Amino acid sequence: MDSFLPKALESAVVLDVQNIACGGRHAALVTKQGEVFSWGEESGGQLGHGVDTDVLHPKLIDALSNTSIELVACGEYHTCAVTLSGDLYTWGDGMYNFGLLGHGNEVSHWVPKRVNGPLEGIHVSSISCGPWHTAVVTSAGQLFTFGDGTFGVLGHGDRNSVSIPREVESLKGLRTVRAACGVWHTAAVVEVMAGNSSSSNCSSGKLFTWGDGDKGRLGHGDKETKFVPTCVAALVEPNFCQVACGHSLTVVLTTSGHVYTMGSSVYGQLGNPQADGKVPTRVEGKLSKSFVEEISCGAYHVAALTSRTEVYTWGKGANGRLGHGDADDRNTPTLLEALKDKQVKSIACGTNFTAAICLHKWVSGIDQSMCSGCRLQFNFKRKRHNCYNCGLAFCHACSCKKCLKASMAPNPNKPYRVCDNCFNKLRKAIETEASSQSSVSRRGSINHGTSEFVDKDDKVEFKTRAQLARFSSMESLKQGESRSKRNKKLEFNSSRVSPVPNGGSQWGALNISKSFNPVFGSSKKFFSASVPGSRIVSRATSPISRRPSPPRSTTPTPTLGGLTSPKIVVDDAKRTNDNLSQEVVRLRSQITDEHGLHISVQSNYVNASKQVENLTRKAQLQEVELEKTTKQLKEAIAIADEETAKCKAAKEVIKSLTAQLKDMAERLPMGAARSIKSPSFTSFGSNPASGDVSSVSIDRLNGQLVCQEQDSNVLNSQLLSNGSSIASTRSSGHNKQSHIEPATKSGGRTKESESRNENEWVEQDEP
Repeated sequence: MDSFLPKALESAVVLDVQNIACGGRHAALVTKQGEVFSWGEESGGQLGHGVDTDVLHPKLIDALSNTSIELVACGEYHTCAVTLSGDLYTWGDGMYNFGLLGHGNEVSHWVPKRVNGPLEGIHVSSISCGPWHTAVVTSAGQLFTFGDGTFGVLGHGDRNSVSIPREVESLKGLRTVRAACGVWHTAAVVEVMAGNSSSSNCSSGKLFTWGDGDKGRLGHGDKETKFVPTCVAALVEPNFCQVACGHSLTVVLTTSGHVYTMGSSVYGQLGNPQADGKVPTRVEGKLSKSFVEEISCGAYHVAALTSRTEVYTWGKGANGRLGHGDADDRNTPTLLEALKDKQVKSIACGTNFTAAICLHKWVSGIDQSMCSGCRLQFNFKRKRHNCYNCGLAFCHACSCKKCLKASMAPNPNKPYRVCDNCFNKLRKAIETEASSQSSVSRRGSINHGTSEFVDKDDKVEFKTRAQLARFSSMESLKQGESRSKRNKKLEFNSSRVSPVPNGGSQWGALNISKSFNPVFGSSKKFFSASVPGSRIVSRATSPISRRPSPPRSTTPTPTLGGLTSPKIVVDDAKRTNDNLSQEVVRLRSQITDEHGLHISVQSNYVNASKQVENLTRKAQLQEVELEKTTKQLKEAIAIADEETAKCKAAKEVIKSLTAQLKDMAERLPMGAARSIKSPSFTSFGSNPASGDVSSVSIDRLNGQLVCQEQDSNVLNSQLLSNGSSIASTRSSGHNKQSHIEPATKSGGRTKESESRNENEWVEQDEP
């Protein structure tokens, strides 16, 4: 559903967006933590999630979760990302395979893949994606292009396509600041030295354009195609810092905050009703008194951000892309009223939609007198608190929880107060991040209502530090023991006193401390050295432990006066040392167990890999068998088709012979037709010119004619009974037929048939 007014992006997690890019039917953003989220229509892997599924809300790209991303760019069918270290990643292009990704081939990628080749070791500073090509600007000012080279859009002097990044030769020696890709044209801001003398030389950003010059989009005053970057002569004076390209439009921004446009004016995207687009025109109107800081261009609309965080849009208004609440076109810059009270940080245009990044607005107590959660008035008891994530004011009951990674927190690694809604979102984000990192096992412990994951190594470190604290206390005991040996005045008191020292019971500088509960759960009494009369503080508590101190024991502990000998102190230290040794052994065993578990996991992984290899091998064998069976099936089908053709040909021959027999029968006289017997047909069927199939068919037809002849009239039976000689002659003709040569058979049959016919006619004419 189209949105005609700006509305907040719905997301399951809280997003502190730093950079956003829009394509044709998808978008991507980068958070403050360097994470990349994408959403929209999945077409050929352009979302980077590795699955062919549309995504309605921003979803983290897991393949880049361990990489810190700085900026992203979206084309029509692919997406690009640049890391903080200047590496370029691309993915998508699965629909058309035009080699848009710069990997040297036309293979599509459904997950991000790093672009190497000529860009390896080069720091990328900015990137721009068109529907069919990509332009890359390095921190050294080099310009690389790759993709479809139609209309010379790559700037290499020809129309050839390039599947790996290639530097634009004509701009070598010059520093390229920014570049933008249209559909079939490209534009770049290049620093050119200006000045009459070497002392006054200074760099100035000039506009270079190349590609398809239709509708004046290149700004050269004609429609000719440019195969190499060409400086726009009409804009030599201004100093440019940014450029954007649409479908048939080029927009450029000067360092003084002025906007120039060139190209088609069919939807008013030039921002000037009097402009025809043949030459560059400055956008006036409401922008004449404003300082524009950023521009962005869609297919047929433009957006501009001023220094007062105001957003102006103009051009085609279909789908509500201008954000004014309707679908009307605007031919002059129009203020976006819906974002008037927002602190807009950045803007971005897609093909037919627009996005804006707004800063979180801190709500002071004066501006809001009621809780944003329960809607109750603040008073003396119901204190006012601000959420460190959304900035709204809440009461204590609605913002009593604390969470990590709050967007407005001074330190994201410390928990700060947030409202219930933000707490749920942040907790879900933490859980999602933890689940995506499969290499780190989750060990959950809730602290202050927040989900925190503590690694087991930290626990071991915690125990180790506690042990070191114990060792330090033991050293203090030994020092006290040495001092006690030098002191020869020993006083013993057998009475039991309060554990709080009063300075009366002393042994040199050694005092009995309070009852101590060690970190590992030991209940042994411990000693510490201190100055007489000073406050006793246990040294055994680890400095990293922030838990409250345990309550003091109400059971009195014996002072030095209750001991019979100073050797007890040494014995107690030895026992403590033994306990520590046992703890060290136990920790080593735990480490060994974890190492064994790690080895077990590795072995399971190896076994799983072997199973996968076996299954893959079986699948390949089955594919070979399937191909073999398919080949056999095709051969059988070919044989069947051949046999079918032969059968059809035989049927045609039979049909033809049957027609010939009928024709011959019709031509003979009636009496001759009746007198024709099987031998004549047999002799006809034995003609060498006819095939086996024809002989069988003729014999069958002869049999049918004989049956019809016998049943037709009584006269034939009389002839058969009276003319036995003729019948014998006929039978002898049958016997001769199988032994005599075809020519002899034919002559004999002819004579025999003539004599027989004469006899038959004579017999029929006799009274």
